[in-house]
Amino acid sequence: MPLERLQKFLSRCGVASRRQAERLIREGKVRVNGQVVTELGLKIDPERDRVQVEGRRVRPVTPVTLVLHKPSGYVSSTKDPQGRRVVTELVPKHYGRLYPVGRLDYDATGLMLLTNDGELAQRLMHPKYQMPRTYRVTAKGFMADESLSRLAAGLTLNGRKVPAAVTLVKRQTDKTVLELTVWEGRYHLVKRLLEKVGHPVMKLKRLAFGPLKLGRLPRGACRPLTPRERAELLEAARTSQPG
Repeated sequence: MPLERLQKFLSRCGVASRRQAERLIREGKVRVNGQVVTELGLKIDPERDRVQVEGRRVRPVTPVTLVLHKPSGYVSSTKDPQGRRVVTELVPKHYGRLYPVGRLDYDATGLMLLTNDGELAQRLMHPKYQMPRTYRVTAKGFMADESLSRLAAGLTLNGRKVPAAVTLVKRQTDKTVLELTVWEGRYHLVKRLLEKVGHPVMKLKRLAFGPLKLGRLPRGACRPLTPRERAELLEAARTSQPG
């Protein structure tokens, strides 16, 4: 069997994404044949070498990816130092150890992916692939056409322009409801965009991630990704570009 980079092997084992696996290696938490390894470029023989993470032997797992309807009040992580609930608590135990693909804010709801498929997670979250994310946004106040146009034209955050596709759903004197698509997952991105036009976010719900739609999946429920959906996600990541 051909040799394989250690961090790629760890991602195939469902330990973490490739980037997270690199951190585990640098922190000295990985052993190969009993020896601590901190070299990121190390290649191993997956069939012969014995790999341990924090004392536990790891082996490649069957790839599993779930679509989750995240409720408000959950952290998009596997653990939280503040003791808050985390999204992995919503996943049935028989799926094994899964990791969130990206993040939704603590108070946000909607579509999330959880996976042990390091290759898929790496592809979906890498900035160069520009996977579209669509949100239903309820913003404070009546949003004028000028503000809608500014959002659609692309606002600049931290020196970078943020392309967006904007659809007005409804406007009232005290709130405006939009569907907003962006092509990156920067921290608090949607909230920062709306704050920049003077309309803070009141509610935020992710409706779609690439070709995947939330649909009628109940809040707090999850379902497996089909092989076809996985293929469509990878293809969308390869071809997606900002509108």
